[in-house]
Amino acid sequence: MKSTAGAARPAAGSAGPAAMARPGGTTTRSAAALPQPDALADDALVLGLDVGGTTMKGEITDADGTVFAAATVATPQGEAAFEAMGAVGDQLLAELTAEQRDRVGRAAVVVPGIVDPVESIAVFSSNIGWRDVKVGDRFSARWHMPVLLEHDVLVAGWAEWRFGAGRGHDNVCVVILGTGISGTLSVGGRLLRSSYGQVGEYGHIPVRAHGLPCPCGNIGCVETVASGASIARAYTRRTGREIDGAAEVFALVDTDSDAAAVLADAVDALADGLIGIVHAACPELIILGGGLAGAGAALTDPLHQAIADRLRLVPAPHVVLGEYGARAGLTGAALFARQGALE
Repeated sequence: MKSTAGAARPAAGSAGPAAMARPGGTTTRSAAALPQPDALADDALVLGLDVGGTTMKGEITDADGTVFAAATVATPQGEAAFEAMGAVGDQLLAELTAEQRDRVGRAAVVVPGIVDPVESIAVFSSNIGWRDVKVGDRFSARWHMPVLLEHDVLVAGWAEWRFGAGRGHDNVCVVILGTGISGTLSVGGRLLRSSYGQVGEYGHIPVRAHGLPCPCGNIGCVETVASGASIARAYTRRTGREIDGAAEVFALVDTDSDAAAVLADAVDALADGLIGIVHAACPELIILGGGLAGAGAALTDPLHQAIADRLRLVPAPHVVLGEYGARAGLTGAALFARQGALE
């Protein structure tokens, strides 16, 4: 595949037996309650929009992944982000010819935080600063097409499992490593999802009893040691030298003992956090995505060894890089719009 980039909303109060309480006292429903639109025809175009804490990226692509229009803009804080999403879609559609515009069959908008795709609500994003934003039909009415709403990491992990590095495997754990750490888990050929509209919060598994405080309120979470920002801060604390980010620490690992020590600690924390998941689900693969996955073998090899060293009863999963890298969310949005469901 080349590089690439709504469902009807039930009436308020229509949640049935599948309804689950979520933080704040409102409800969300399991994935089984989601409508299942049909896949689009091969000649259809799709609009995918991946909203991140810093930037949002959008593309219009065909079934081969050929890009017809693309845009990247800064993500505003708060509810202003939703107007920016609409404007990005407007811009992308305006770049098409009339014939191409008629071929755009569906869009998918993937956002961070907690998401209720059944009720079409962006429940909460701590990084961008929105809470309980009713998306409803604002994008479908604006762009004159069905628009799907989902969680960005859920869609990225699904794409890596079904179409990327995990294709052909039924049991796969995808870990997205960047400013935060989260991911997905597929077991027995099914993508698991939280009833709260979240993904696997691997970064908030406590692994250091006397570690650093985490913004989530806990102590010693995986993210306090193994996220990109935490790696950079740990190197600065150890050496007194300011650096641009975790990539610089990885670049120094073969020549700088301080960099090697910081990364060894990060790998150990990540392995400690994942080991329970490995015992519980026995994934065949752990796929690494996000910005830190750019470290390549300097990350995958020691993480595989660290996990293997901790196991006695179950086989060690292979640790591999995702095929889509930093584009996993955007690629996943396009694939989700085309397929119509996370299957």
